[in-house]
Amino acid sequence: MPQKTLRKIITYIATSADGYIARPDGNVDWLNRPRPAGNYGMAAFYRSIDTILWGRKTYDLALEFEKQGIEGAAFDPKIQHYAFSHHPPRTPARGVEFVRDSIPAFAKRLRAAPGKDIWMMGGAGLIGSFLDCGEIDEFILHVIPILIGEGIPLVAPRHREVPLSLRSSRRFADGVVRLHYSVDRPPVKERKRPARRA
Repeated sequence: MPQKTLRKIITYIATSADGYIARPDGNVDWLNRPRPAGNYGMAAFYRSIDTILWGRKTYDLALEFEKQGIEGAAFDPKIQHYAFSHHPPRTPARGVEFVRDSIPAFAKRLRAAPGKDIWMMGGAGLIGSFLDCGEIDEFILHVIPILIGEGIPLVAPRHREVPLSLRSSRRFADGVVRLHYSVDRPPVKERKRPARRA
């Protein structure tokens, strides 16, 4: 009987060349640029997922974009949306469920349920929390050829060292580079056998 493949949690995101995902105030105006046909493979990635994980600030930003009528900013009703906050709103956006479980318990339940892969939308705090719990499988980073000097980093700063394995890289004509990494899991330590007495 074939082993069931668990769903992967994948951080798919754009960063500036100096490693920021937004300006200090959350502004991502530097992402407003002409995009090549296929939008860096976004359509193909979107077909591979059916769930999105949102941090509270990213959720609020998406709501603001939706109010401004920005195309694609609404919460797609065909996708399951989960948001994380210590202070969830009384009335969440339609189709969004706020999570109360711990990250490990939530991730275990989500991975075990049937479905496609899961998009970790972020931001930095949520990415860091999932990463520190060992609950991110892959990073797909689109490095935009711009330096913004300061801002919100890809992952919230904490004491950590997480090795990655490069799966693929692709350079686009406009200078954007896509880097696809797997998160290396530390090997399970073997129990030391007691030394035999002579």
